[in-house]
Amino acid sequence: MNMSADLEGTLARLQRGVVETFPHVPNSDQRHENLWAALRHTDRPLRIKLGIDPTGSDIHLGHSIVLRKLRQFQDAGHCAVLIMGDFTAQIGDPTGKSEVRPQLTAEEVGRNVQTYLDQVRPILDFETPGRLEIRYNSEWLAGLDLRKILELLGTMTVSQMLAKEGFAERYAKETPIFLHEFLYPLMQGYDSVAVAADVELGGTDQKFNIAVGRDLQRHFGLPTVQFGLLMPILVGTDGVQKMSKSLGNYVALTESAASMYSKLEKIPDALVNQYIELLTDLPLEALPTNPRDRQKALALEVVSQYHGRELALQTQAELAAIVTQGQTTQAGSIPEYALSQLTFPVKLTYVLRQTGLCPTSSEARRQIQGGGVRLNSEKITDVDFTLNAPETYVNQVLQVGKKKFLRFVL
Repeated sequence: MNMSADLEGTLARLQRGVVETFPHVPNSDQRHENLWAALRHTDRPLRIKLGIDPTGSDIHLGHSIVLRKLRQFQDAGHCAVLIMGDFTAQIGDPTGKSEVRPQLTAEEVGRNVQTYLDQVRPILDFETPGRLEIRYNSEWLAGLDLRKILELLGTMTVSQMLAKEGFAERYAKETPIFLHEFLYPLMQGYDSVAVAADVELGGTDQKFNIAVGRDLQRHFGLPTVQFGLLMPILVGTDGVQKMSKSLGNYVALTESAASMYSKLEKIPDALVNQYIELLTDLPLEALPTNPRDRQKALALEVVSQYHGRELALQTQAELAAIVTQGQTTQAGSIPEYALSQLTFPVKLTYVLRQTGLCPTSSEARRQIQGGGVRLNSEKITDVDFTLNAPETYVNQVLQVGKKKFLRFVL
């Protein structure tokens, strides 16, 4: 493979945000000991594996970190192998779980697969020939016979399995661990055998599973054994726990531009630099010194990725106008209203009356019909508009007329 003249710049982009690569022998020039040496000396595109289990319908910015890294490898000339875990999703990754995950049906997984593929399109290169393979691990896992399954089970001991994050804790607490859960890391590892991966990407919580893939590649005699490349787990918008839909501290890739922007411009100061490093390509050495300006730069850049630059700039201007019209210079000065005070799902007309933005329900309907109500700068004209889940509206601004505002908080 003929690497570009800007090889060192390419390697710097690939190393950005990486927590760990393994194996890693510093300063080694041996391809099997150092990923960066392998990238310098390879004469072919490497096969970069990322597995995604479609266990839900939404992808959030935390998930996008490894997808963006996969795109960077594509841009460097390598082949992204995106594995949709349609088979393993029916088991569920036990990593970090305190109890067994519910098993999904094939129909549920199939619906999730399509939504996932739609959501990753703005991130990955689907167009350039040779840059992307989309595979489904049912291709090789659904046909495994008992002999092959026993061979897989024979590559690991129970004590090795209990060393995996989550299993040891559950065992100590006498929380049931089901035998099918032991198969998950083996099947994910077998994916690496099936696609002959050179590198596997994952969050830091995936190190065990990626290492199993290395072991299985050796067991089945593959000529090369994959490197593991680990990326950080993104802290959520609350600044405390990892980003998670269940915790309501997430930003979904499918959110409106206004919702996405308003959440990102409120990211805690301590997290802004990490968000910029992991979610954008902005040069870290040229960031604004003012934390508020960094938040705005982050929000504008991320919204541009998923909604285009024009809409991102428009959204930024509209939300800034909301702040100005509200006679405040800081978004934090807008009155806040706790979503916990509402029972969901709830109609917007009730919310407007309950929060005091409108004195009566009839006035709320009149304001909606007259175009005077906006949610995160988006005009609401449906008097039957319903707020379905509280986590969707965290940090969003509800506006009536030009001078009445409030911001939703948990």
